Amino acid sequence: MQFKGSENFRHSQPERLGVLVTNLGTPDAPTASALRRYLGEFLWDPRVVEVPRPLWWLILHGVILRIRPSRSAKAYAGVWQPEGSPLMIHTANQANAIREELKARYGDNVVVEFAMRYGNPSVTSALDDMQRQGVRKMLVLPLYPQYSASTSASTFDAIAQDFAKRRWLPDFRFISHYHDFPPYIEAMAELIEAHWVEHGRKQKLMLSYHGVPKKYLTKGDPYHCECHKTSRLLAERLGLAKDEYMTTFQSRFGREEWLKPYTDETLKSLPDQGVKSVDVFCPGFSSDCLETVEEIDEENREYFMESGGEAFNYIAALNATQGHIDALVALIEQNIEGWQIPLNNPQHLAERQALADAQQATVYPHETAKL
Repeated sequence: MQFKGSENFRHSQPERLGVLVTNLGTPDAPTASALRRYLGEFLWDPRVVEVPRPLWWLILHGVILRIRPSRSAKAYAGVWQPEGSPLMIHTANQANAIREELKARYGDNVVVEFAMRYGNPSVTSALDDMQRQGVRKMLVLPLYPQYSASTSASTFDAIAQDFAKRRWLPDFRFISHYHDFPPYIEAMAELIEAHWVEHGRKQKLMLSYHGVPKKYLTKGDPYHCECHKTSRLLAERLGLAKDEYMTTFQSRFGREEWLKPYTDETLKSLPDQGVKSVDVFCPGFSSDCLETVEEIDEENREYFMESGGEAFNYIAALNATQGHIDALVALIEQNIEGWQIPLNNPQHLAERQALADAQQATVYPHETAKL
């Protein structure tokens, strides 16, 4: 087996710390063919669908990928922007903002890239870029506040599979969750409070999370518990009583039971219970995407209003708001603690390069002469 090395590798290259920000992924275009490629990769992941592979291959390729891509393409077309899908736009903006914040602190000593677990830019392409830039210490931040094997662990799988093919591995740290990280809770609370100041507060705050099959919970996945803890901490910070908010789960797929209560069914039932106005916020979505823009703010809004609701407000995701970026940078700095990263100094990188070149000439004189 040939292990992958770095292009134009030099032993004298200055070592940098890398931060890889990841999210779920998005199709390359709002077309049936692009959706077929994306869904084929996403739904084939055994972390996402825990069904024996031969049976699932028949279902996926014989039924789902023949029907779902065209339907999903229409939904994506409704939210697509000139720059791409909402998820791509917001994740790129988040990575750029994090990069600027860390550059102000550490200069060129830190490299920030982003990747999608499924689709583009791929994990492998991002790791290639970071290795070319001399990243020897790496922190991975999947933008999933609540851990699930189907999200955080799947991201780890992708990185581990890539590392298995590389010659030189970096020191490595991985953030598996941050559901109760105080700056994250504070960023959400400030966002919701600002929305209330501008638009007024409704009768109930619904906190809707992406669902997973119930069997994941019974097998020990902590996702359900972490969602409820996030809701409780956020409600406490907002000063809400137990009857002023609720936790629900959206985006279920297939016929088996998923985590309950379901967001859509709950919204349909609320008007008959005397709840005529709701605010909906999605704490588990770091970026607005199809599941928030189309599913919540369009489809579920319609369910509520048609069932007798009078006012429905979707509160946008944290996206690249300053409070969110501050929280993510704080999370990153907490997790790189102990790694010696010089603060921003215009002369430092040149000094490191000169020292490395001198060491290279001493230890590898013949190789250095060839460079």
